[in-house]
Amino acid sequence: MKKIILILTAAAFFGTYTATAQEVATKAKIETKKTKKVKAAKLPKVEGAGMVFENETIDYGTIAHNADGKREFVFVNNGNKPLIISNTQGSCGCTVPVTPKEPIMPGAKGVIGVKYATDRVGAFTKTVTVTSNAEGIPTKVLTIKGTILPDAPAAEPTKS
Repeated sequence: MKKIILILTAAAFFGTYTATAQEVATKAKIETKKTKKVKAAKLPKVEGAGMVFENETIDYGTIAHNADGKREFVFVNNGNKPLIISNTQGSCGCTVPVTPKEPIMPGAKGVIGVKYATDRVGAFTKTVTVTSNAEGIPTKVLTIKGTILPDAPAAEPTKS
């Protein structure tokens, strides 16, 4: 009887373990060798508000001058309380984030939009700092990067 109680007590103790925010972020993605696609794993719940991003870096790749610079960071509140994003700040005026206005409920997805000014030619790496009530990670830094190509020179008209 004592062994059963001991086993049940141990199971209850280990069953209520909650992972830290960094463990959640590490375990949030699984890469399969066959498809090479990243799939979200079942996220462990955290006590309080949680925030796990699908991707913490957006690579624009090589894009044309003045191309559409809008992208989105998608995240999930894996906590048991509403997640409130209090501020998002780009590292310069060329990076403009859009903050969700409403709290993100437990289990719900949220989106932080970002627009990069693609009128600037060349390689870029910029950051977006997110401030929230997430347990363990109240400030999160996201990254955007890529290269903007210059306009192609206009073809000179041929003389006839």
